[in-house]
Amino acid sequence: MAVFVALGAFLMTLAGGWTAQRVTDRRHLVLGLAGGLMLGVVGLDLLPEALRAAGREVFGVPAALLLFVAGFLVAHLVERTLAARQAAHGADESNGRAPEVGLTAAAAMVGHSFMDGVAIGAAFQVGGGMGTAVALAVIAHDFADGFNTYTITSLYGNARRKAIAMLVADAAAPVAGAASTAYLTIPAPLLGGYLGFFGGVLLYLAAAEILPEAHHEHPAPATLLCTVAGAAFIWLVVGLAA
Repeated sequence: MAVFVALGAFLMTLAGGWTAQRVTDRRHLVLGLAGGLMLGVVGLDLLPEALRAAGREVFGVPAALLLFVAGFLVAHLVERTLAARQAAHGADESNGRAPEVGLTAAAAMVGHSFMDGVAIGAAFQVGGGMGTAVALAVIAHDFADGFNTYTITSLYGNARRKAIAMLVADAAAPVAGAASTAYLTIPAPLLGGYLGFFGGVLLYLAAAEILPEAHHEHPAPATLLCTVAGAAFIWLVVGLAA
């Protein structure tokens, strides 16, 4: 049952990626929406869940928040290191961005989607009602995951085929995650730490890369409205799933 339901997440993820690539003539609006979706996912979905799951504190600070900051800093370090290496070797970059950063971020999205599938499978082990509630929440926000995966990969100058490949991997990940729950149990503290770290990575990409790019050439009110709408959509999804 969990795998069957996860197929809905597969289709919704593909729908999100398809939407992102079909509206390239409104690139600034796409990026504004993607930034809002990512901000909403981090602040309203990932961090609350990470804080609940990770539990313990380290020197007065929740472990999930420490890993959140670590994820932000690691994303910044990786991007700067790759960009500097490419510049030193005279390689082409897309607006100063290293394509590897986009692939790495998309791979992190795939890992997150796999954990979504694990969440579906674990919830169905608790009961049908719990499984249905979690599945609906995952399916609803997987549209945003697919949208963001394609957008991030493309933004960093990767070829369209690579962006589509990462999108397909992201779509398949929840199905694989749901299937794995027949053999796999992930401790809550480990899951909480992962969510915190991943949230930091996403926030860096949204705040330091995607939103500045969205407003660079088109600082229009419509772009800002798309960002607000993206965050509001995630709030709606989280509220309906609660």
